[in-house]
Amino acid sequence: MVERLSGHDYYCFLDGYSRYNQIPIAPEDQENTTFTCPYDIFAYRRMSFSLCNAPATFQCCMMSIFSDMIEKCNEVFMDDFFVFGFSFDDCLSNLSLVLQLCVDTNLVLNWEKCHFMVRKGIVLGHRIFVK
Repeated sequence: MVERLSGHDYYCFLDGYSRYNQIPIAPEDQENTTFTCPYDIFAYRRMSFSLCNAPATFQCCMMSIFSDMIEKCNEVFMDDFFVFGFSFDDCLSNLSLVLQLCVDTNLVLNWEKCHFMVRKGIVLGHRIFVK
């Protein structure tokens, strides 16, 4: 992933808000998430960090949403989305497509952690930049 990202002129780093909590659990599966407290029994309606399948399910959802763009103009790792392009206009066009998919799928972004049209950044602990 880092190799595919390197060498581009512009990058956008997007961060998903509340990661797993954006994914609703099907009503028929909610009983499988049941837990008890001293005074009542509860079940999750949305995916929780405490569910063992949450990371894999979330990554699968993200790969499904962005399947047409991955490795071409976008990379996804959990709730981090990387959009890139060889020119400003190219990156802007790719960003527009990604943001439209976020709107279409009700995927919420954490705008405070997003960086748009930058020339360097950190991806999975590696610095990438334009030479």
